[in-house]
Amino acid sequence: MARSPVDITMSNGIGVTASLHPAISGGTPQMGFHAGAYVALTNPARFVDIPAGKDTKLAVLAGTTEVVGTLHDPDQQLVLKLAAGMTPTGPFLHDTAQDRDWTVVATAPKVDVFRDLGNDLKRLLPAGAATSLLMVGLVVWLSRRRLSLLGELTTAIRRREFIVHYQPIIELKSGICVGAETLVRWRRSNGETVRPDIFIPLAEENGLIEAITQQVIEMAVTELKDILAADRSLHIAINLAADDIRSGRVLPFMARLLDANDVHPQQLWLEATERGFMNAVQARATLEKARQSGHSVAIDDFGTGYSSLQYLQDLPLDALKIDKSFVDIIGTDAATSAITPHIIDIAKTLDLFIVAEGVERQEQADYLAQRGVHYAQGWLFSRPLPKAEFIEFYQNRQRAKGSAPEVIQRPEGRHPAGGVGGATPLPRSA
Repeated sequence: MARSPVDITMSNGIGVTASLHPAISGGTPQMGFHAGAYVALTNPARFVDIPAGKDTKLAVLAGTTEVVGTLHDPDQQLVLKLAAGMTPTGPFLHDTAQDRDWTVVATAPKVDVFRDLGNDLKRLLPAGAATSLLMVGLVVWLSRRRLSLLGELTTAIRRREFIVHYQPIIELKSGICVGAETLVRWRRSNGETVRPDIFIPLAEENGLIEAITQQVIEMAVTELKDILAADRSLHIAINLAADDIRSGRVLPFMARLLDANDVHPQQLWLEATERGFMNAVQARATLEKARQSGHSVAIDDFGTGYSSLQYLQDLPLDALKIDKSFVDIIGTDAATSAITPHIIDIAKTLDLFIVAEGVERQEQADYLAQRGVHYAQGWLFSRPLPKAEFIEFYQNRQRAKGSAPEVIQRPEGRHPAGGVGGATPLPRSA
């Protein structure tokens, strides 16, 4: 067949004829695409075959001058002006999309858009007003609840409504129980238990945390003083808040309490997160006094903050606790699984004892033991226990294993303060 003239050549070399009238049938004009010796015919209506309201008009152009398809019969002159980048004024909205070969122009009457907007506003304004009232009510309710909870917390401190559970700490080498971490719970007068992650931040924000810390220490020492006196290698670990470290007032309180209950300072370990080290000068002063008194100091949740390495280097520490998030990924293909052995190597380099938190699978315990981690705690060994159940767990564990934990000297090369007289035996019960 005779070749039709090409109206435009696209960037890929294919020629386009905007309108080809069938020579035999005389039917709907087709669009022709020329490549080599062939011409492919396409119904131009396919280019604008989209669902649209009758007042939305659409035009597709090859380049900016050849209209090849339209929807709802747009004004051709207006389309060409818009395709050329002109912005004629009129009672319509328009938009243009363009690449190297094609241009699409869409128009719609302004009145239709604003009419639709008005209809939407009639539906949305009541819903928006109701949502706003709901949000205001929620804010008021939360504010009152928080103020109410703060008042209850203040009363709870005065009434001593807190209880302590003990998370056993196991020596991986021998399997015996060498200590426990104290975990505070708030039991309201109605029997309801409030989680620590709810009331501890509230106490820290309002200057109440030191009173709670002192009550926790007092309960732990008085509840466990008999087994602590019977086994001097046994210890309890106390979590200190930032205010406790900043003020240092907890140290003389502990000294009087331990002396009155015949518990050695070495049996009371102090744990603090990086948040407690934000004021490095005050933190160092408190921790050095604690270590001079015989307490051992551990950095808790190591690896979850931003300055852990700096704290390890600058502060007087004895132990490092690997956060549960790093223990969880042991034996997995997680991208961060390689971090755990590096944390262990760092602790070994700095002569720190290592405690792994949140151990839940035997695979994790085996991995940690093979890499020289001293101690572990988690649900693989036991959940946090109230006093009587912890004492029973400890005694059963000792009888089953039939041995006592190894007692070694506190590393002296790292921290000159090294306990009372610099040579106080340090149980491996970090």
